[in-house]
Amino acid sequence: MTTPHPHQRALTDEVKAGPGGAMTDEVGVITGDVTIRTEPAPDGLARVLIQYTGADEWYTLTGSPTPVPAGGLELLHARVLEVVRAGAAAEVPRV
Repeated sequence: MTTPHPHQRALTDEVKAGPGGAMTDEVGVITGDVTIRTEPAPDGLARVLIQYTGADEWYTLTGSPTPVPAGGLELLHARVLEVVRAGAAAEVPRV
């Protein structure tokens, strides 16, 4: 088992989920102001978590964990932000 690169850090941003929100594994669709966290995981994967901004609970964005693309964690995080802003029960995109 490999571990995340020691210099890779999680990326976190606040966005407004578009119409239809974002799909989570635990509670279904969430909408409104959300915080997205993309973090390195073992074996070249990344976890994508989402929460209502200011809440304590984090949920798994459907499709996570996912492979980190050649463009890196930053590219994945940027694409996740795009799809969540678009809404439509957004899930982790294939990058």
